Amino acid sequence: MPAWPSARVPAWPSARVPAWPSARPGTRRSIRSSVDALSRRPGGSVRGGEETLLGIDLGTSSVKVALFDADGRRLAGAQAAYPLDAPHPGWAETSPDAWWAAVCAAVREVTAAADRDVGAVGLSGQMHGLVLVDGRGAPVRPAITWADTRAAGLQPDWARLAPTVLERLGNPFSPGMAGVLLGWLARHEPATLRAAVVALQPKDYLRLRLTGIAATEHTDASATLLYDLTGRAWLTGLAAGLGIDPGLLPPINEAAEIAGPLTADAAADLGLRAGIPVAHGLADAAAAMLGSGLVTPGAVQLTLGTGGQFVTPVAAPAPAAERGIHCFAAETGWYRMAAILGGGLALDWVRRVLGYEWPEFYHLAGRSIGPGAPLFLPHLVGERTPYLRPDLRGAWVGLDLGHDRSDLALAALEGVALALRTAHTALGARSGGDLWLAGGGTTSPPWRGMLADHLGRGLAAVEVPGASARGAALVAGLAVGQVDRAGIAGPLAPARRHVADPRPGSAAQIEERAALWADAVRRSLE
Repeated sequence: MPAWPSARVPAWPSARVPAWPSARPGTRRSIRSSVDALSRRPGGSVRGGEETLLGIDLGTSSVKVALFDADGRRLAGAQAAYPLDAPHPGWAETSPDAWWAAVCAAVREVTAAADRDVGAVGLSGQMHGLVLVDGRGAPVRPAITWADTRAAGLQPDWARLAPTVLERLGNPFSPGMAGVLLGWLARHEPATLRAAVVALQPKDYLRLRLTGIAATEHTDASATLLYDLTGRAWLTGLAAGLGIDPGLLPPINEAAEIAGPLTADAAADLGLRAGIPVAHGLADAAAAMLGSGLVTPGAVQLTLGTGGQFVTPVAAPAPAAERGIHCFAAETGWYRMAAILGGGLALDWVRRVLGYEWPEFYHLAGRSIGPGAPLFLPHLVGERTPYLRPDLRGAWVGLDLGHDRSDLALAALEGVALALRTAHTALGARSGGDLWLAGGGTTSPPWRGMLADHLGRGLAAVEVPGASARGAALVAGLAVGQVDRAGIAGPLAPARRHVADPRPGSAAQIEERAALWADAVRRSLE
């Protein structure tokens, strides 16, 4: 990637903006001065003149881009994939350049299909992970994603922290969190850290490419394990004590503030006009909540994609790290989350290994599970809720010569459903109504039926393709004043359609299978 062109970081109206420090050796102080000057500007100083809102959701294996009008109606959408690399066991990396190429392709496809001008851009992205960039804006190594487990051995470092510090963090250890990955790099790749001037989350790197501005916001910062939930700020003393240079941590802004205008270079790559305002954006779980209208405490939503997350809004931070429950900042307020790592990630691996296409694979979920059926543990990259064990690994258990390919596939679907059931129980949040469903991994009717059986809940699908991309577009609308915050849970909220109920009489068999599955997990932990 060529040097970041300082002349192409545009100035804010009525303000002199320090140039990106590309003409001389980058220093953390010089990049920070540029970023701080931009982040202090009022969010409304760059305005969008159009009504269309572009949402970009940077996922683990693909980017989803969609264009919406100011009423939240989807006008067009596109998706572009990129590889997830595993150069060593337990590693999960991606080239940031591959992200950018996919974003450019998907944006061009969307704008060509809609033939509408873009008025503002909002971002959503996979949580956790780490992108280190130098003073030119270039990545100094491949991006490390949330699925990476190389830093699992650092868990004792966090476990030894004082109880008061753990309380302020409010979240359980996970090796894919940015703070943990920085700690690993400080020990194993110190030269890499010396070459970097800022540590970003995945969607924050994308914003850097769009605007030339290096920063983050609270929904992603709160998921780094270096953030004070109550103080809403970096724990810089903790970072220093763990061998992490606090100077790498970027400024924290509000999600629904404008980061800056789209640069001429980025506009040329994307096929857009320069100067379009770009909002800071959200972590994908928080974006999905906004896009689904999930902003009122009490309701629970399951988003199933590469991983699986149950989220419920809460009025104040409510940590329960000992149960593997996460507590993160939302666009406004907070939410609790129970997460599994092996959702669509595990199902896709099984599907490919066994040679199934998705429709045929999901159709198996409607088949009955007989006595002696094998069990599947979907923990291919460890597990979060409730086990907090990055070293946990997957397996088929109880195989015999009578089992065939379809038995293994059905066991995989059941295994993910049982993992979700376990996480849902740990979350402990039950509302009187249906469980909300979002995400591309929840659209198959047989699969929805299996999930309803295992969760013991009626299911209501949020009628929006790509809730995170929609949330990203809405936050752009909030930033430029085209979206009314009060309407997000009301007129702007997508419809929800009841799609499944637990089958009568299914509970007893599921309880029996769940006990066998839990015993297999316990034995795998020994």
